[in-house]
Amino acid sequence: MSVKQISVFLENKPGELNALTGVLADHNIDMRAMSLSETNEFGIARIIVDRPLDTATLLKDAGYVCTVTTVLAVDIPHVPGGLNQVLNILSDAKINLEYGYAFLGGRKDSAYMVFRVADNAAATAALRAKGIQVVEEGELESL
Repeated sequence: MSVKQISVFLENKPGELNALTGVLADHNIDMRAMSLSETNEFGIARIIVDRPLDTATLLKDAGYVCTVTTVLAVDIPHVPGGLNQVLNILSDAKINLEYGYAFLGGRKDSAYMVFRVADNAAATAALRAKGIQVVEEGELESL
């Protein structure tokens, strides 16, 4: 019903994201999705990777401040209004979205979104009841 996301706090200065992705590359970590947000002083890189718990440990050992959060990865119907359909389901179920971002899979007939919500189980149940696929951690590699 969910996947693990790592939020990494970065100084807002040139080369910081490059250094982070260098650590991932040096340790053969496959990044599946990424979102960036920033303020004047710092940024947050939110990443979905193939080995989230190992990666979090690796990043902490490398001096990064990071947290692991459970988020939903949702297969959005690849039709006009597909995202709206998913958002209608969540809205009708009174599920508030804290944030979201898209990521690509290998299938041409699907689009994917990561959603942060307060209650993953309720959101998953509402989506599945309407035929929307919620991606599990182990399914990410096959996308």
